[in-house]
Amino acid sequence: MTISDPDTHRLTIPEELAGQRLDVVLARLLPQYSRSRLQRWIDESRVTLDGEHPARRTLVRAEQQLEVAPQYLADESVAAGAPNLPFSVVHRDAAVLVIDKPAGLVVHPGAGNRSGTLQNALLELEPALAKVPRAGIVHRIDKDTSGLLVVARTPKAHAALVRALAAREVQREYLALCHGLMTGGGTIDEPIGRHRSQRIKMAVRGDGREAVTHYRIERRFTAHTLVRVQLETGRTHQIRVHLAHIGYPLVGDPVYGGRRRLPARASPAVIEALQAFHRQALHAARLGFEHPSSGRQMMFESPIPQDFATLLEVLATAGAA
Repeated sequence: MTISDPDTHRLTIPEELAGQRLDVVLARLLPQYSRSRLQRWIDESRVTLDGEHPARRTLVRAEQQLEVAPQYLADESVAAGAPNLPFSVVHRDAAVLVIDKPAGLVVHPGAGNRSGTLQNALLELEPALAKVPRAGIVHRIDKDTSGLLVVARTPKAHAALVRALAAREVQREYLALCHGLMTGGGTIDEPIGRHRSQRIKMAVRGDGREAVTHYRIERRFTAHTLVRVQLETGRTHQIRVHLAHIGYPLVGDPVYGGRRRLPARASPAVIEALQAFHRQALHAARLGFEHPSSGRQMMFESPIPQDFATLLEVLATAGAA
């Protein structure tokens, strides 16, 4: 079974891309599609260059005319399923959905998680998302991070939101509970790349990709600090890596937090609350973006989830710094 997209893309090769391979040029001109998908469309003769069917490695010239006729195979999409997963739709219109994701829910399928993910549930909620790259998911948050995500309902909305993310025009603000007492806010501008020896981890590396995190103190407790974090870039595990790098790892972070930390002379209630909190204390609390159709500025907020709120309440009873 195939699904054809009525919107054939008609493009002119710009001067700055002349001399490059066709598949590379398509990936630049149509970032809403994966490179493997574009390559397959070339192989299936769904791409023409000046009316001819080119090969992937064809070198293009400026002003040549491209046409791309999208087609989606049913098995390209992750299967629908898990309709009862506990996420809420905060906003819905013709172009976008805004989702409030609970902690514990994986966003994209992967090894060991082919079903039961947010992407599976979105396809169950709205099967037409099979026509949108990544079922419309524009950005991701970690499995054990809660909070807001925007989902595009059309390929055009997806492309616009991806461009906005790349241009740093999407506002993403998090609440994070850290070990230690910060004296003030600041900016962490340190590149992030894959850890050299532990491949499941990221790390600050001189040869990594640019990563910028802004943070300010929201509240200080006896031995912890609640900070409000704003992402300028969006690297994997960025907040967790950056805050651990400056000596304030997230409470409950099993990857970057090291051994579980219990404050000296903490009350039994505080110790119990910290031991019972089994995820990183990170919540995507605010999300803002320009609507891809209307151009109107949109802003959404998510209340802090109950497990996080309970932990903060217990820390507050122990006194604030």
